[in-house]
Amino acid sequence: MKIAVISDIHDNFHNLVKVLKSIEVQEVEQVIFLGDFINNGIAKILAKFSVPVFAIWGNNDGDKVMIIKTSLEDGSNLSINDKAYDFVEFEGRKIFLTHYPDLAMPMAQSGKFDAVFYGHNHDKHQENVGACLLLNPGEISGHKNTEVSYAIYNTQTNDAEIISISDIVSVKTEEASEYIEKQGIKFRKD
Repeated sequence: MKIAVISDIHDNFHNLVKVLKSIEVQEVEQVIFLGDFINNGIAKILAKFSVPVFAIWGNNDGDKVMIIKTSLEDGSNLSINDKAYDFVEFEGRKIFLTHYPDLAMPMAQSGKFDAVFYGHNHDKHQENVGACLLLNPGEISGHKNTEVSYAIYNTQTNDAEIISISDIVSVKTEEASEYIEKQGIKFRKD
C-alpha cells in the first residue's frame, strides 16, 4: 500500500493543489496529514480530494470547529483525530503520527513502531532508527525553506520517497527577509 504523507500547509492553496495533483498520479490509497491547516478552506479542498485523508492537529489549525464540520459533511474524504498525535496501522505496519519532532524520536527509539511521521519544523528528514522509519515529509507552505515536498510511504518495504514540487508560491521573499534582518527580528527555531 502506498500512503502520501503531507504536513504544514499553512493556508497555501496553490502549493496544496500542486501537491494533490502530484499525489493523484502516485496511485496512493491514503493520505496522512500531520497538521497545520490554518484555514477551513484547506479542509474543504482535502475533504473533496479523491483519496481519503486522515489528519491530526498541529499548532496552527485555525477554526477547528469549522474544520471538523467540513470533515463531517456528506461525501467528505477528510477525517480528523482530536489530538496532535495518533497511533494507526496499515497493512500490519504500526505507525505513530505526531505534529511535533520532540515526540517523534522517542517513539521511533521505543521499538514499538515500524514508522514514525512528524512535521512542525518544516524540514524534510528521513532516517532509520533501528528498524523504524523516522520521516518528516517537509512543508507544503514553502514559507520557511522555500521548498515544497511530501512523501510516499510504502507499507510493503517500510520505506519512503520524498518528492519535491516545482513552480511553488512562497511568501518568503527577498524583500521580507531583508526587512526582518534589518529590524533584528528573531524567530524560534522549532
